[in-house]
Amino acid sequence: MTITTLVQNPRAKWLAGFGVWTLIGLSFASQFYIYSAKAGLEVTWRQAVGFSLADWYVFALLSIPVMHLTRRFRFDAAGWPRSLALHTVASLGFSLAYMVLRAGIGQWQTSGTFGDTFRTLLVKTWHFNLLVYWVILAVTSAFDYNRRLRERELRAAELEKRLAQAKLQSLQMQLNPHFLFNTLHSISALMHMNVEAADRMIAQLSDLLRAALAGSDTQEVPLRQELQFLERYLQIEKTRFGDRLTVQMEIAPDTLTARVPNLILQPLVENAIKHGIEPRARPGRIVIRAARQGEQVVLEVADNGDGIKGASPQREGVGLSNSRARLRELYGVAHAFELGNGPGGGFLAKLTIPWRTGTIEHENKNGDRR
Repeated sequence: MTITTLVQNPRAKWLAGFGVWTLIGLSFASQFYIYSAKAGLEVTWRQAVGFSLADWYVFALLSIPVMHLTRRFRFDAAGWPRSLALHTVASLGFSLAYMVLRAGIGQWQTSGTFGDTFRTLLVKTWHFNLLVYWVILAVTSAFDYNRRLRERELRAAELEKRLAQAKLQSLQMQLNPHFLFNTLHSISALMHMNVEAADRMIAQLSDLLRAALAGSDTQEVPLRQELQFLERYLQIEKTRFGDRLTVQMEIAPDTLTARVPNLILQPLVENAIKHGIEPRARPGRIVIRAARQGEQVVLEVADNGDGIKGASPQREGVGLSNSRARLRELYGVAHAFELGNGPGGGFLAKLTIPWRTGTIEHENKNGDRR
């Protein structure tokens, strides 16, 4: 049984305490019985157990106020002199209380008077009682320190989790306006050429925003759900570009249940359209791939545009830079995010993340490139 279980279950805590004091009493009973036998004293095992348990059950009863005092008056940096003085006085009272209670019980166990029993206890147990007090104090302090340490660790872990979620939420707040601005810009440009198509895009944008808001508190979604959202986005872009845009899906069926970052594909596809399709008059193609490789899932978005020319470095805009930051927060070093020219030309964005399926709990979304 763990310390946490004892703290959360008062009944278990009291039973465990009773068991500990009983074991101590039986241990001393064995020692008393063996010593008496070697000394030639007529002490039965029943008598040895009765005397020892009476001793230690009195200590158990008196340990309750000692534990309360220990938790209230700790030996911390600021208040240790006061605590030391208080516990010194309390230990004297503890020893006296033990002798009074034990003498009262002794009258029932033996034929001696209270005064005789008390005087015997005063000579034999006064200093031992003081030692028991400080042992109880030390053990209680150790358990209390362990409990407070665990609580601090839990609070620190919770704070770290909330900070990470706040950071991801901040990235989401940056991405949503950026995504909406780009889409509205596309609609505005289309209004001058095809009003009917622009009207259709507005309706599609409404559906897209509803889907985005529905998952705004989720950091990871099944790939199937991510592709459904991407289809809504592609409907808008196909309305805008018509026959100039062809999208090819190469999705391995076993990857559809894999957990992926929410709205991670949209900024990659938007980047491919902006830099691979839009600048050219000829038709363009975007290929979206998903495959499992061992304990990882690999996502790729490739276009047949001009890619990166020369040795100029890839410039990341809001979408891609925020996507990279999200991936870093979600997976740390357990992911890879590569941007560059594809083997057959054009631009390739490749994302490798840990393979995970099952229950999803998180929160966030989208982006762009260059």
